[in-house]
Amino acid sequence: MILAPLALLLPQADASVLSPEGRAAAERGLAYLAAAQAPDGSWAGDVGYKTEDNYRAWNTGKAHLGVTALAGMAFLAGGHVPGRGEYGEVVEKAVDFVVAQVGPNGYIHANETRMYSHAFATLFLAEAYGMSDNEELRPALRKAVDLIVDSQNRDGGWRYTPHTEDADMSVSACQVMALRAARNVGLLVPRSTIDRAVKYVRDSAVHEGDRLPRMPIGGTPPLPGAFFYQPPHATGNEGSRVTWPLTAAGVTILFHAGVHADRDIEAGLDYLERYLDRVDELWGLRNRGHYYFWYGHYYAVQAFHMAGGDRYRNYFHELERTLLRMQAADGSWPNQVGPGRNYGTATACLLLQIPREYLPIFER
Repeated sequence: MILAPLALLLPQADASVLSPEGRAAAERGLAYLAAAQAPDGSWAGDVGYKTEDNYRAWNTGKAHLGVTALAGMAFLAGGHVPGRGEYGEVVEKAVDFVVAQVGPNGYIHANETRMYSHAFATLFLAEAYGMSDNEELRPALRKAVDLIVDSQNRDGGWRYTPHTEDADMSVSACQVMALRAARNVGLLVPRSTIDRAVKYVRDSAVHEGDRLPRMPIGGTPPLPGAFFYQPPHATGNEGSRVTWPLTAAGVTILFHAGVHADRDIEAGLDYLERYLDRVDELWGLRNRGHYYFWYGHYYAVQAFHMAGGDRYRNYFHELERTLLRMQAADGSWPNQVGPGRNYGTATACLLLQIPREYLPIFER
């Protein structure tokens, strides 16, 4: 059994939230990315992992699978499809690079990237397949989806590598997005996989009366409406935390799983609204595009987009203003702590172009 079409459940989008200035900024960002693409179709980045509020890279400046997938999606979000239009060749080369990294067991990785990048790559292939009807992508996509399904842990989440016992909210959100995109293009996704993911999020929600963890990194307090990094029963709240990006990830999972008009979603959106200014100032402007800012908004823009209405418009106008302030003269966006400038630019272009709804995953 597969998910019900969310387009039947959610309100219509308001594409007018994207201003002419925001559209022009995204176009400058895409031009920067096109010039930065490597001959093999990839984009470079620092492959590594986050440590508290820092980032430790073990492969520097090499082809980065996750950054490549996000950059490819940024072009798709601008209406550029493989092999056609101004950036058709750019997208086609990115697709070819990603397909070439699909292993025999379906795991997509390059230069020691992990499940984050696998999910981004799977999502990119699903969106490219949906926009181009290239049947040659389907076998690779099927294998990649099967690996995600098989790697779900007993609590319903996913972690940094396939087939691990624990899980976390952010990695899990990426996998659920990839599964929804695959379902959108006609691949079967077990309903049980989605149900377990929803339970994982429910188990991670912070409610009134819960024993709360330590004050987290990330600058937002552990209040009701937020979501834990990992469910309390998995950690005893020792070492767990809640942050603005994790809360955005939890709300996004619920929406992509077909949940709507829900108390955890409403409380989560309230939390995200409450601390938006703090996140933008501290992690966007002051820390020059810290990964908290980028991956937090990657999830948050989807959550607010699917919620719709004034809540979405108010959020997007604030996000757009911040992104316009952050863009460099060459069209790029910074990422001071994380995989690098290509990552920041790809993510910014995605965020700005979500209202255009060219990508199937962002249609409502």
